[in-house]
Amino acid sequence: MPGRSTARSTVARMHTRMSPMKAYEFSIVASGPDPHADDFEARFYDNGCDDALVSFQKGRVILDFIREAVSVDQAIASAIENVMATGAVVERIEPDPLVSLAEISDRTGLTRAAVSLYAKGDRGEGFPAPVAKVTGDRPLWLWPSVAQWLFQRKQLSREAVIEALVIQEANEAVASGAKSLGKRLKRCAEIPLAA
Repeated sequence: MPGRSTARSTVARMHTRMSPMKAYEFSIVASGPDPHADDFEARFYDNGCDDALVSFQKGRVILDFIREAVSVDQAIASAIENVMATGAVVERIEPDPLVSLAEISDRTGLTRAAVSLYAKGDRGEGFPAPVAKVTGDRPLWLWPSVAQWLFQRKQLSREAVIEALVIQEANEAVASGAKSLGKRLKRCAEIPLAA
């Protein structure tokens, strides 16, 4: 039987090299379909959203995806296409690109104290400035900018930065009504990052 197990492991290695699928987690916020309709959930599952948990919250349809794809741009672009095929209007993709210091800590695994020191400039220079609620007690930062800053300091993976950039680009494309979403996200995912 040793030959048989070797054959299986060779096939498994070949399959892994040919289709390096990864599971990506994100949510799509949409509107349109009547949540009280008998076919509400089936409408999404029948159009390729069978890898999403469908719910209705705060007046919006929420699809929490765990989508397998070769890359994050393919996962998000295909999910958006599937949601649109139901007649729903895609409003945005989450996780939200605007983050508080607490959310930066949660996304990175860094302590809140460390993130606070970064933001104050007490631990490294050039931390991105907040972009919203700047005059308030809890300002918000643009996650892709923070992610790139952390990547340059070897605190975050390249993949996490690409995911942040792709989600931001997807939100901008959805907001502008862009038609060539897949190509736009692919270009974003291929942006070279300086370490």
